[in-house]
Amino acid sequence: MKLESTLPERPGFLFVVPVFNLCGLLLVFLLLGGQFVNQSGVAVELPVSRFQMERQTDASVVTVTAGDPPGYWLEREPVTLEQLSERLDARRGSESGPSTTVLLRVDKGVPVETQRTVAEVALQKGLRVYLLGQPEAVADPKESP
Repeated sequence: MKLESTLPERPGFLFVVPVFNLCGLLLVFLLLGGQFVNQSGVAVELPVSRFQMERQTDASVVTVTAGDPPGYWLEREPVTLEQLSERLDARRGSESGPSTTVLLRVDKGVPVETQRTVAEVALQKGLRVYLLGQPEAVADPKESP
């Protein structure tokens, strides 16, 4: 007895399913791709630093912009110095994502006293503070005499 299928073979369907998977993966990458590249906070011109640190996953980004008076930002929200203290305290105590680190991004024109004040607010809450800078520009050897 020879068993044969009476249905016609349609192998094209087997090639369509991987294409749907590929399109879905591409869609997820396009939607979430920008989340992994963008930095939190407000764009400022950072001072040059020779040191690099590893990426912090549980960090709150505090940005201080130059001006009179200086602007304070927690992530992308403008805050006053008093509100900054309250919100850092709330983030440190939240169960969903307790923050233990503050990344301090300070514009080039901000006085050192302002940097110190913001750092002390975070340190009083028991948080670690990292002052961020931009990498040094590598001199082009062709330009040297």
